[in-house]
Amino acid sequence: MEFWLKNYNNTETLQLPIPPSSFDITQGNLNTTVNIQDAGEINLIGKEKLATITLNSFFPKEEYYFCQYSGFPSPYDCVGRIESWRKSGKPVRLIITSTDINISASIERFQYGEKGEGTGDVYFILELKEYRQITAQTESTTSSTSPSQSQNSRSSDRNVPPSYIVKSGDTLWAIAKRFYGDGAKYPTLAAKNNIKNPNLIYAGQVLKL
Repeated sequence: MEFWLKNYNNTETLQLPIPPSSFDITQGNLNTTVNIQDAGEINLIGKEKLATITLNSFFPKEEYYFCQYSGFPSPYDCVGRIESWRKSGKPVRLIITSTDINISASIERFQYGEKGEGTGDVYFILELKEYRQITAQTESTTSSTSPSQSQNSRSSDRNVPPSYIVKSGDTLWAIAKRFYGDGAKYPTLAAKNNIKNPNLIYAGQVLKL
């Protein structure tokens, strides 16, 4: 079983020279418990929580017989690589061979240090949390669509009745604005109704729309 870490664009990789002796992945749901009168507590099952995993091991100073490969980076080169990934603000990828684990993750905590034995080995704790990419959905538009075309499209979608009875205080401009979506279309309304003076309409008059 091999433990691999990669940066977000796969240009840098690090195989842990000494794999953790064990690992645990924590998964769960965002469930909510509510109290309902006459029913008591009920559990509302929510969406899936982000998985978390903690790796404990050490970066060896020397090539011990139990190292998985030779020619690995020095302990502090390994530390520097993980630190640069943490500071980049980008997710990393964790791959554990012989398992189905191949996840994008954020580095939540990276703790490291040496023990008093003087070997130069650097022990570390690496906490990772699953990272999910959010893709924003945008409404597709074409560059050939002008504002006036969009406005005409919106106007055509209106439910325009066949006629309208003029009320006190109405103007052709206001009626055109109401039913056509554009008050500047009042000449069209006047032409439909043979109105020669758009300023002369009266209450009770029936206009064709």
